[in-house]
Amino acid sequence: MIPSQEKHIAELHWLLGILQDVDVGLVVLDRNMRIQLWNAFMENHSGLAPHKVQNQNLFSLFPELPQQWLVQKIESVFLLNNRAFCTWQQRPYLFRFDSYHPITGQAEFMYQNLTIIPLASVSGEVDQVCLILYDVTDSAVDHQALQTANKQLEIFGRTDGLTGLYNRSAWEELLAAEFKRMERNGHGSVLAMFDIDHFKNINDSYGHQAGDEVIRHVAESMRQVKREADIAGRYGGEEFCLILVDTGMEGAEHFAERLRHAIESSTVLCDGHAICFTISIGLAGTGNFVGGYERWLKHADQALYHAKENGRNRVSVFPTSS
Repeated sequence: MIPSQEKHIAELHWLLGILQDVDVGLVVLDRNMRIQLWNAFMENHSGLAPHKVQNQNLFSLFPELPQQWLVQKIESVFLLNNRAFCTWQQRPYLFRFDSYHPITGQAEFMYQNLTIIPLASVSGEVDQVCLILYDVTDSAVDHQALQTANKQLEIFGRTDGLTGLYNRSAWEELLAAEFKRMERNGHGSVLAMFDIDHFKNINDSYGHQAGDEVIRHVAESMRQVKREADIAGRYGGEEFCLILVDTGMEGAEHFAERLRHAIESSTVLCDGHAICFTISIGLAGTGNFVGGYERWLKHADQALYHAKENGRNRVSVFPTSS
């Protein structure tokens, strides 16, 4: 054997050794989707040795693969002699392999990026393609954790920490959106504003921790009485707000009386003290939509003020009679 041939064979063995040991999956397919190369990465994760898969049809061995999708990808590579790509965000994996660290619970499977490259023969014809699978589980898990953290931060930014209701800014955004919706479809809703009567006395007599328990109790009582579609928020301090969606005034008054009675008949226990209290409620319908949601909010606040000025523990409806 001439030295150049020996060198060529040595280089070929060296290259094959690299392909076997590289930490990515390599699968070479011919035009009939028969496997021509199956490296150690694929063997380790599939449990199938190269000699078991050699010249076998890929989809016969792995019928769970997305055959139509993958064949279209591969055929485009053959036809155009260009690479094709797919990230884990588009398709989490091609081969469902276990992740490296299943015990940690980071991922149920290996997330994969896929590259398909054309392999041309000495004649220049593309007779084979190579599927390259990259294990990107760590990156995918980190990305998903960041997304989850961002969503939680968004929730925290829109939620009142004491009650779990929408905070004032988030609730006003929803109020503005609801007002626009009603303008478009002509439906009516009712806005309820209410606060805790003599709340300062509760704080002064029993302490701020007791005041917090009272606020939480009011929020929970409202959740139990309102409908799922109604939009509740803590407006600030001891004041609450609620959009009674697609509700007439009669239904709104019925709701308000139920809530008022539920609070009046309940007791909050804190540090051995039994705390009884009441709430005052103001209701306002949308009227003729003039003035925007700010005017709607002002009308509800005026009704609440009327309830407070006329004895508390009552429901007032805008427009009020003096």
